[in-house]
Formats: sequence, structure tokens, C-alpha cells
Amino acid sequence: MSHTVLVVDDEPGIRRILVSFLRASSYDTVEAASGREALTRFRAAIPDIVLLDIGLPDVDGLEVLRQMRMVADVPTLLVTARAEEMDTIIGLSVGADDYITKPFSPREVVARVAAVLRRAAPVVGPASSPADPPLRFVGLVVDPRRREVTQDGEPVQLSALEFDLLLALAEEPGRVFSRAQLLEKVWGSNFYGDERVVDVHIRALRRKLGDSAEEPRVIATVRSVGYKFVLPEEAGR
Repeated sequence: MSHTVLVVDDEPGIRRILVSFLRASSYDTVEAASGREALTRFRAAIPDIVLLDIGLPDVDGLEVLRQMRMVADVPTLLVTARAEEMDTIIGLSVGADDYITKPFSPREVVARVAAVLRRAAPVVGPASSPADPPLRFVGLVVDPRRREVTQDGEPVQLSALEFDLLLALAEEPGRVFSRAQLLEKVWGSNFYGDERVVDVHIRALRRKLGDSAEEPRVIATVRSVGYKFVLPEEAGR
């Protein structure tokens, strides 16, 4: 069964190239040239993933993403025209699944679409395994097999990428990871985007876990280096 990609960009040439490469890789595509058209098409038939340019002429792409997320939590890859726009995305802590900056290689976009869909795919197999026991910390449990997180007994809703990032840190408490190391571990060796995408997802994780950069209880920033998981392990683990 092929996946459907909603391609949202106001430039016909870019849409044409992306659609051509996506279809050559066996994806179905739906096109939209504006934010309003994107929302109409999204509501009419929920796609498997959205490729969304944030610089749309009518409705800001970030607002389009917010409205889409109110309908369905579909994996989204944001396209930015300038690297500087990453600052805006970081500041707003927008929960997209990945980001790419123009100009880009269409092959890279297809690879990133495949990676996002792979992370978002449901886990197939037994719900638990002795080989992958839950990671238990004070007030927090990260279950690799179920891909579930609970905090003080309550479930925490994370995107697939947010879960992978939290798991990467929680598997080695106290270890300092650089952004490059986290990109390699979570995004994979084929990632060629802006390292600050890590900051975006760390912000999202902190927000969902009730954590903060100023007074970190779960994820601490190590200045000029990266991040580390600092929550103590549960007694008796």
C-alpha cells in the first residue's frame, strides 16, 4: 500500500519537481498551492504525511500546521526558504517532525519523507520483551517496546521523533550528547539539515514533560556542547 504525500508550496516548479520524484518512489501525491487549499485538501482526505512550505502567500505555514494538528496528528516535514527562519520555528516550538531548508535536493526530500514515515510507523510485534525492559526513573517511565512514556502515572503524548530523542538520552543517563551525535542516533546518517532541529525537539520535549532549560529536571543543556538526561533512576532498578 502506497503512502499519500500532501505537497504544499506556492511555487508550481517546486511542486512539479517534488511530485515527480515522490511518484517515482511510489508515493501518491496531492498538491496545494496555498494554505487554504492545503487545509481543504487535508480535511477532505487525511494524507499519510505533509510536505509544507511555511512561506505561503495567504496563510502562514505554521498556522496551517496548527490547524491541521487540530484535525489529525499527521507527520509533517516543514520547508523553509531561509536558514534564518529556523529561529522563528525554534522560538515558537512548533511540533513538526522534520525540517528542510531551500534550496534542497529532491532526492534528499524523498529520503527525509521516508525516514519520517518509518519513525511514525506503528510498532509490530509483542508489546513487551525482556530484552527491552521499561526505563524507570523518578516519576518517569520510558517503555521502548510499547513506545510509551508515563509521568507520575499519566501518559505523555509524544511524536515518534520526540520519543526516539527522549529514548536516546534516557538510555544513557548523564552522558552528554552533542547535536551531531543526536542527529546521527535519532535522525540517521543521511540527515543533511540544520543541527538546530535538535533544539526544536528538545524544546517540545521539555514542554510536554513540564521541564525547563533554566531549571532542568529531565534534560539539561550543556553549554557549547549539547544535552544530557539528568533524571535519577528509580530506587532499586
